[in-house]
This record gives sequence, C-alpha cells and structure tokens, in this order.
Amino acid sequence: MDNERSPLTLRGLALGIAGLVVITASSMYVALRMGALPWPTVFVTVISMAVLGKAKGSTLQEINCTHTLMSAGAMVAGGLAFTIPGLWMTDPEASMPLMTIIAISVTGAVLGTLFTMVFRRTFIEKENLPYPNGNAAYNTLIAGKEGKGAPLLFSSMGASVIFTFIRDGLGRIPAVLTLFRGSALFPSLSVWVSPMALGIGAIIGPVLSLMWFLGCVIGYFILTPIGLATELFATMAEADAFRSNLGIGLMIGTGLGVAIKAIITLFRKKKGKGREIPARSIVMIGMLCLLTIILLVLLTEITIPEAVLLIVGVYLATYLSGMLTGQTGVNPMEIFAILVLLGISAVMSPSLAAAFSIAGVVAVACGLTGDVMNDLKSGSLIGTEPRYQLMAEGIGGIIGAIAAAFSLIILKEGMGGFGSPELPAPQAAAVAAMARGLDSPAAFFIGAMIGIVLFLLRVPSATIGLGVYLPTYISSAMALGAVIMAGVKKAMKNKADAEEKASLISSGLLGGEGITGVIIAIISMF
Repeated sequence: MDNERSPLTLRGLALGIAGLVVITASSMYVALRMGALPWPTVFVTVISMAVLGKAKGSTLQEINCTHTLMSAGAMVAGGLAFTIPGLWMTDPEASMPLMTIIAISVTGAVLGTLFTMVFRRTFIEKENLPYPNGNAAYNTLIAGKEGKGAPLLFSSMGASVIFTFIRDGLGRIPAVLTLFRGSALFPSLSVWVSPMALGIGAIIGPVLSLMWFLGCVIGYFILTPIGLATELFATMAEADAFRSNLGIGLMIGTGLGVAIKAIITLFRKKKGKGREIPARSIVMIGMLCLLTIILLVLLTEITIPEAVLLIVGVYLATYLSGMLTGQTGVNPMEIFAILVLLGISAVMSPSLAAAFSIAGVVAVACGLTGDVMNDLKSGSLIGTEPRYQLMAEGIGGIIGAIAAAFSLIILKEGMGGFGSPELPAPQAAAVAAMARGLDSPAAFFIGAMIGIVLFLLRVPSATIGLGVYLPTYISSAMALGAVIMAGVKKAMKNKADAEEKASLISSGLLGGEGITGVIIAIISMF
C-alpha cells in the first residue's frame, strides 16, 4: 500500500495493533468485573494523536485510521464477556475450546464490519445521526491538531478525568443519587452522577434525550403504578418483568420495522436505480457470509440452518446497534444477542453450547458495529475515505477477536471462574437467565407491535424502548445533560459560537470519563 497516499500507514498499523492488544485485554477485564464498558473512542484518539501528531507528514486522516484500528478490539471483548461466560454459569462442566471461542469472535467481527459497510451511508450521510462518541473524537482531533478550541475541550476533559477518578478510583463521590425514593406503587427516581452521561445527552440533543426520558416515564411512572394499583401486576418484580420485556419488544419491533421497510423499498425500487452498494461488494459480502457459515459449522455446535438464521439475525441486530449508537451513544449488545437467540430458539433447538455461541456472535458483531460507526462519523467530518477506515476496522476486529478470546480463557483459568466475586460477569449472568425464555412474552409481543408501528411512523421507537428498559438513573442523566446544554445555548447571544463551545464542552465531558475508565481498567488488570 502506498504510504504517501494512504492514511493507513505502516507506523499507524504498528501503533494501532500495539494499543489494540492492551485495550482489548483491559476491556475484557472491566467488562467481566464491572458489567459495563466505557467507549474507548476518545481515549484511542488522544493516544494516536499524541504519538502521531508531531510525526513527519502526519495527517488527521492517518490519526483517524490509527485510532479506528486501535479501538476495534474493545467492543469485541465486550461482546464475548457479556455472553460466553453464561455457558459456564449455567453448566460448570460445559466445554468450549479456545478455537471455538476464536471462531465466534472472528465471525462476529467479520459480520459486524461487513454489515457496517451496508449501513454506513444511511446513518452517517442520509440521516446524519449525531454519534456522540464520534463527534467527541472529531472535536478532539481538531483541537489537538489545529489548536482550535483546545483550551475549552481539554479543560472540560481534564475536569471530567479528575471527577471520574475521585468517583471511581477513590470512591469519594457516589455514582448514583436518588432523587425520589420509591413506594409500594412508584419506583425510585435516580440520576447517574456521570460527566459522560451529561455529555452524551448534550450532544444528542433535547429531542432524542427527552424521547428517551419519555420512555422512562411511561415504563416506570405510568405503566408500573397503574398496573400495581389495578392489580394487573401482583408484585413490583412482576411489574419490572413486564416493563423490561416491553422495552425489549419496542427495540426489536424497530428491527422488524426495518425489515418491513426494506422489503417495501425493494419492491418499489426500479431496476438499476438507487443501488447504494456496488454489485461486486454485494457478491463479496455474500461470499464472506458463506465462509462464516462454514467456519461456524466446522468449529462450533451451530448447525447449518441455525447459522443461516444467525446471519439474518445479525443483519437486523447490527442495524439496530448502528442506529441506537448513533441516536443515543448506547449499544445494548447483550440484549440484541438475547433477542436473536430467542428468535432462533423459537424455530430450532440449539444445544447449550450452540445457544451461547449464537449469542456471542451477535454481541461481538453489534459491539464492533457501534465502534466502527463512531469512527466513521469522525472520519466523515474530517474527510477520511471510508474504505481505509473499514480496512483498519477489519484488521483490528480480527486481531482484537483473537486477543479477546485468549484474554477470556486466561481470566477464566487465572481468577477462579465466572460468577465469583473477582469476576461476577453480571451481563453474562443476565444472558444466561434470559436464554431460558422471556419473563413476559405478552409484554414483548405488545412492545414489538407498537415498535413496528412507531418506526413506520418515523418515531424513534428504539430510543423510547431504551428508556422503558434501562434504569431510571441513566435516562434522567441523559435528559438532564440535554436540558442544561439547551439552556446554556439559549442564554448565549452568539448562537454559532454557543453551538461550537457546547460541542467542545460536551465532548470533553464524555471523553474524560471514557479515558479514565480505560486507564482504571488497565491498572486494575495488572
């Protein structure tokens, strides 16, 4: 490859791969230990910029491609950590060889990259979704390279780093504040004490943030108390099960709406017009999907029919992942894994190992999709050719997939197994529980039907579903960030200047917590 013309340089590849291995291993640890995973997007942007920024002939595009590669393994690690440990939690004697785990993670990484190629233009160019982490990376690049707005961005980032370290590293600040304590009818209302959440809410804006919070209000403060008061639900636990399954249904209803809309568009589209992807790319995607089916059938317990259904499920799940990451900055990859697994289990009878393999492929693919769409957003803003970023993501995804598989096995053997105090793996435990079936199929069905209708009416049903499903402290923090930033913008006289400063401050808040989370994870791992 011509290093003078290509932003994907040899030095960028070397730096990206070195950082990728460390960040992938640390991400595996923090995902198993904490059940959460900070986006590495801004962290790897800062690292790439610090090393390459002063190098001879360096460009923003080279830095962009380098951080795209470096971040790829983090969400692959999350996809594995949020699913596969559930196999051993369900059956401690179950066997899943290292090569099987590598096949799962590599397959998910390949499918996530391929389907991102399909969705990129829709989400980034046509719909112009905000992608909060991608925007934050862009602002970091511009501030670091040109100095424009750098004091404001890095001051905000520094304040977020200090705050997060005091909160998480020293434990001196509570992570959640309770604003209203629950009663027999009403759940508690809490707010996440998180600069990152405030920053995301500010970036995605009041419309999406308040739609998200609307879902929270509907699920927690309308549906739950009415259901308990009318004895539709006997207990708060039963109400929570109905609410969470309704939220999941709303999200999957969006995916079904996507499929319906695609079929309608296919029949309406005139032959030879409106094709977004070249024919040769479609052939390549088809061939690689066939190769992934062969790989799964040879190295896992997934059968050929299950593998074919899995490809369809991954397509729908990655579409939802790309859309939700763009709208909200949240990527519930384990939920998408559960939904695809439940769908396949409804028509097939996968073995226990095959079931968790299916969930792992979906979660890895969705994790990588969210990561690369953030990077493609920052790339589109600085003018990087998408093909170079997709190449970087493909390389990073495959290397990260292998590193993540090794990390999972090393941690399993070296820290007493999963479900222990050292490695509780809470997300995988939830997948293990949900894999046995939905708690409230009726709520899921109702949510899915509503989700389809709302999507076809162009209402962000998946975002509302997130509010219904997620804890109140997340939804309230996002809404608070949006409202505060809207008020600040309105108070400033120069609207253009206000918009720029708001974006820089929000990006700094988001990036600072993300950077600190990764650093704490790396330190904790060692």
